[in-house]
Amino acid sequence: MIRKRSALRATACAAAVGLPLAALPAAAEDMAKPELLAANCFNCHGPNGESLGTVPELAGIPASLLIRNLREFKSDTKIATIMNRIAKGYSDAEIEAIARYIERVNQ
Repeated sequence: MIRKRSALRATACAAAVGLPLAALPAAAEDMAKPELLAANCFNCHGPNGESLGTVPELAGIPASLLIRNLREFKSDTKIATIMNRIAKGYSDAEIEAIARYIERVNQ
């Protein structure tokens, strides 16, 4: 129970400061929910990915395209101001979970 509580606390702290959950211990990563992962995206891209300014909007983009874009940022095939560094912090499974969640909340 203590280990589970510590993992939840670590997950919440990482989400609060905008850290990719891939940087957490495996136990915390296993417990990460897509909405916590996607919360990092919404810090810049707006609530549910609906941009409030000059940052590109994620709402309405199919999960397959979000996955492709994030993987391109991660591999430095696609260059952006900060997305390359952010994408490197996520596993492929986390990228897929984020993209599917963003697509789902915008349907």
